[in-house]
Amino acid sequence: MELMDTGLLETLTEIDEFVWGPPLLILLVGTGVFLTWRLGLIQVFRLPLALRYVLNSRKAEIGVQGDVSSFAALSTALSATIGTGNIVGVATAIKVGGPGALFWMFLAAFFGMATMYSESLLAVKYRTVDANGQMSGGPMYYIKNGLEHKKYSRVLAPLFAFFGVNVALFGIGTFPQVNAIVDSARIAFNIPEVLSALAISLFVAFVTLGGIRRIAAVAQLVVPFMAMAYVLGCLVIITLNLEKIPETFALIVSSAFTGTAARGGFLGAGVMLAVRMGIARGIFSNESGLGSAPIAAAAAKVKEPAKQGLISMTGTFFDTIVVCLMTGTVLIMTDSWTEDLSGVYMTSYAFSTSLAETGSYIVTVGLMFFAFTTILGWNYYGERCTEFLFGVKGILPYKIIYILIVSSGAFLTLDVIWVLADIVNGLMTIPNLIALLALRKVIAAETEQYFEKLKLKGPEPEN
Repeated sequence: MELMDTGLLETLTEIDEFVWGPPLLILLVGTGVFLTWRLGLIQVFRLPLALRYVLNSRKAEIGVQGDVSSFAALSTALSATIGTGNIVGVATAIKVGGPGALFWMFLAAFFGMATMYSESLLAVKYRTVDANGQMSGGPMYYIKNGLEHKKYSRVLAPLFAFFGVNVALFGIGTFPQVNAIVDSARIAFNIPEVLSALAISLFVAFVTLGGIRRIAAVAQLVVPFMAMAYVLGCLVIITLNLEKIPETFALIVSSAFTGTAARGGFLGAGVMLAVRMGIARGIFSNESGLGSAPIAAAAAKVKEPAKQGLISMTGTFFDTIVVCLMTGTVLIMTDSWTEDLSGVYMTSYAFSTSLAETGSYIVTVGLMFFAFTTILGWNYYGERCTEFLFGVKGILPYKIIYILIVSSGAFLTLDVIWVLADIVNGLMTIPNLIALLALRKVIAAETEQYFEKLKLKGPEPEN
């Protein structure tokens, strides 16, 4: 059995290295760089406006199509992004790629904010209503409706939806999240794997069978509270180690361009490995360019596509530039990355060095809630992709399969899970990024038109 697992891991690793090779990294970051330039550094100059919209977006706009408020849509998207990637993913990236991986994760997220804005703008502009009266949108719809005159749209749209279902079932949505919850429950509370898997399945079934409104209700309650609690824990550790900040950031930047020598339990890493791990884990965490978050954005009761784009853009900011950066800083300044530890064990060790047992519980409980909400968010993404491929008749069978797969996620090894997730994530980005570049003129025109309206009308009233 061990030999079979080793052979499977080696095969998947080869596929992963091919998928996440230089072409995809260039396409991914290059799209973000291009959109950043074309939209005039929107993630810098329009971030204050975007944050103000987030604070005023709890109430849905009156008389506008949609299923949930803009804040609920953002919370649903964040429920899927703020998860194991922020805790386990950052630890894995630094363990394999060295401290320099954090620099490339940050850089990819910065340009990814422009990508996220563009994705969500298009999702609202080209969304439709399904046979059940629910909003349906995302890359498969802006490929189909925005590029309907292009022959390749007939291939790219179903291809994205197919990969989206696979990411939900076999990538971000299930295995890594369940594995993280089960590990955390065993470490902190000595709960057997079987019981944890059963409990997760029952909770997921209860929430997801209630549809987007129930998922959004849970996300609005859990995500902001847990994110703030986790960030507060990071800030306390950083405050206790203030004297290490200069050397920590110096190591991050130098390692990004020179690689990292072997040290302690760290085997050493070159620059290319730091780049690949940083970008791949960053995308796993914030999903910019993946095309998933726009599916939630399409459900928002908002009139202007650009406004929802700005609100959604803050998701990448919160997820990676705030939460992931803090996690990475804690791991490096406490020297936890040099220990012979990986995944949640490394992050838990980092927190416990400064906060003792309390730190370990912050990581454990935070990870369990983050992972659970990610399962909920990706259930919805997979549902919308299934609806695109098979119509509303495919939704219930998909949900049943999803719940059954969730229960099996506890019994796969961590290495296999992460590599499998990386592969399907990478495949999902390709049709989405092609569509974003093909619809660049639409994105620019909608953005210019929206900000011209703001100049004429003045600031929008609060919802």
